Amino acid sequence: MLPFYSEPMTTAPALHIGSAAGFSGDRPDAAGPVVDELIRLGGPAALVFETLAERTLALAQLARRNDPSTGYEPLLQDMLAPVLARCLAHGIRIVGNFGAANPTGAARHIARLARELGLRQPHIAVISGDDLSGPEHRDLLQQTFGNQLDGLRIVSANAYIGAESIAQALRAGADIVVAGRIADPALALGPALAHFGWRMDDWDRLAGATMAGHLLECGAQVTGGYYADPGIKTVPGMARLGYPVARLEADGSCVISKPEGTGGLIDRHVVTEQLLYEVHDPAAYLTPDVVTDISQARLDEIGPDQVRLSGVLGHPCTPTLKVNVCHENGWLAEGEISYAGPRAEARARLAAEVVRERMGADLSIRTDLIGVLSVLADDSGTALAAQPLSAAQDVRLRLALRHADRTVAQRLLREVTALYTCGPAGGGGVRTHLRPTLGTVSGLVPRDRVITRFHMLEDGHA
Repeated sequence: MLPFYSEPMTTAPALHIGSAAGFSGDRPDAAGPVVDELIRLGGPAALVFETLAERTLALAQLARRNDPSTGYEPLLQDMLAPVLARCLAHGIRIVGNFGAANPTGAARHIARLARELGLRQPHIAVISGDDLSGPEHRDLLQQTFGNQLDGLRIVSANAYIGAESIAQALRAGADIVVAGRIADPALALGPALAHFGWRMDDWDRLAGATMAGHLLECGAQVTGGYYADPGIKTVPGMARLGYPVARLEADGSCVISKPEGTGGLIDRHVVTEQLLYEVHDPAAYLTPDVVTDISQARLDEIGPDQVRLSGVLGHPCTPTLKVNVCHENGWLAEGEISYAGPRAEARARLAAEVVRERMGADLSIRTDLIGVLSVLADDSGTALAAQPLSAAQDVRLRLALRHADRTVAQRLLREVTALYTCGPAGGGGVRTHLRPTLGTVSGLVPRDRVITRFHMLEDGHA
């Protein structure tokens, strides 16, 4: 079990923190080798799951509207089932923001899973306070956003909260901490606060642990996954990438490594890329717990697949917290059809012209020719119009329309389907899809207006 200290301990044993997920839908088999490595290393350890992106919470809220028992990470069972027994047996604490829009529902699911596996009932803590979508928070949102929210159908509103509630829950004996919109690096800072007994104004140590969490938060990105570029940046064993493990010291420094025998690469170049990922200002990276400064940080390769991060500085946290408000934003219709053989591109272009003419000139329809031009930000069609006709013989046409009116969006799907027999020649493999879209408005709310707390499940029930 993690030892906890009521006063800062400069000689406390190192804390190992393993990353088991970097986003919702990440590989469910990632956690196994990480847990094996934590057991091999011995000593106090935590396993963190980071499964929230900017709009994941809004999608979870939509799911919960349809079924109030859902709204948390869909792969929760797949992610936890292979490792839950070993974590409980070896005192490895689990911390995750996989609660999304329904942390209590996720906690109950974990309790059921433990019973199904014949395990002892874990102590499960649920963090609350990030969800600002209720009517009691409308005045706060109105003060923050003013008329930006007028007429919007709000789906979710969540503040990015910090690590203190995680630490409190762990100190209270939680084996597993389930949260919603905890800021990504706080998932690692929380166990560090509980383990080392740092004060919440011990800025340099908080900043060091925060950047350790930042390196862990995207999973296999820091072990070479997002770094790999064949012939330029070679990463071995990409099909069996190991997820990272941080050895966090009492001074806030850390060493990033990966499980023995796994694929991937950890060197100064890879870690530098992840260290700078999403950092708008290296001297003032804002998080809920601390403003971190990596302008004087050092990265040192201390062994194979081992990089030490030190020299991170910290400054007092800001008086505000970031909040994202997601709202309904119409419909996205997508239709695809394939053309092959001689003059395939010419036939695909003609098909696009037919659909655009039938839909009307007042609608903005995006055209992609997959295999010719489909990646550029070309919603206006300017780049495609300037692209000379090629001899491509394998082209898939994609047409997309975003519109507030579902009926209008559905018309695009019917027009693409009609290309089967209305021509041009040789089209086939039609696929259509219609889905609601979300918009996002971001702002800052006073931190003293966001009250976070935790509660424990009792016998698997809130």
